[in-house]
Amino acid sequence: MASTPPSTAPASAAVPTERARASAAVPTERARAKADRRGTLLTAAAALFAKRGFAGVSIDDLGAAAGVSGPAVYRHFAGKQAVLAAILVDASTGLLDGGRAVVSASPEASDALAALVHFHVDFALGNADVILVQDRDIASLAASDSHSVRSLQRRYVELWVGVLALLHPSRTDAELRVRAHAAFGLMNSTPHSARTGTRQPADAVVRGALEQMALASLEA
Repeated sequence: MASTPPSTAPASAAVPTERARASAAVPTERARAKADRRGTLLTAAAALFAKRGFAGVSIDDLGAAAGVSGPAVYRHFAGKQAVLAAILVDASTGLLDGGRAVVSASPEASDALAALVHFHVDFALGNADVILVQDRDIASLAASDSHSVRSLQRRYVELWVGVLALLHPSRTDAELRVRAHAAFGLMNSTPHSARTGTRQPADAVVRGALEQMALASLEA
């Protein structure tokens, strides 16, 4: 049997150069612009859904709020329901990934809990519209999207339960989940309600109160 001749292809053809790998890893200008438009659209949609409710917003409304035509929305999403799904899936993914990073960076359970509270309060202060949309319009998701959002959220809750279990080893996971959900209710509701009055407290005041109260409830 004849042996296979060695490849005569130059090394540069077989192994990507550092420049080629770097070029492939850097998003193109077009890709960045598309991502920016998507982000702008989702931010505008969250604000509209929070103000009017999912049922009270049309595709044309979404486009106008983002500075594009209604049909242009379809370049990024299949429809209004897909926009809602993206808002809630992105938020839930961000919470889970961010929470995992926070826990990984904290050597002690007490430090991890304080960091998780700080992280979640930061999310709540910056995403009041998303929180309201989640509370009011999650039932408008398609079944598969609802499953994805709830699965991500369950894993986020279990991340908190794992940290709390280290601090309260005598308590059951079921009780720790109740504590975690109660803390979420505290942290998620106050940032939005704090902005409804005519005299709005500074973020530093809201943040300090939320973090102190959430930690007190979780550590008790």
